Amino acid sequence: MADPSFFEKVYEVVRQIPCGRVTSYGAIARYLGSAGSSRMVGWAMNSSHSHKNYIPAHRVVNRNGTLTGKHHFGGPNVMKQLLESEGIKVENNTIVEFKKHFWDPASELKY
Repeated sequence: MADPSFFEKVYEVVRQIPCGRVTSYGAIARYLGSAGSSRMVGWAMNSSHSHKNYIPAHRVVNRNGTLTGKHHFGGPNVMKQLLESEGIKVENNTIVEFKKHFWDPASELKY
């Protein structure tokens, strides 16, 4: 079983991702000092949908900008629609101009 406090740390970072920006599982893991834990960040995102407080999990994608967690949003296009509603263009399940929209918690947040 994953450490619940790690999930809460992940959620705290994800809540700070600005509208219209995205980050990656790996960037969150590195920021939390656990660079090899990208998969655990993914598990946290999978569990975030049942969290009592809103977590904008749609803003977390893989290192290439691909919507790898889209099947956890209740429909095949929900994650894409959420991102597009924030002005992020998505084609073939990948964010267009990923680097432009990328938000790195290591450079944006003070820990």
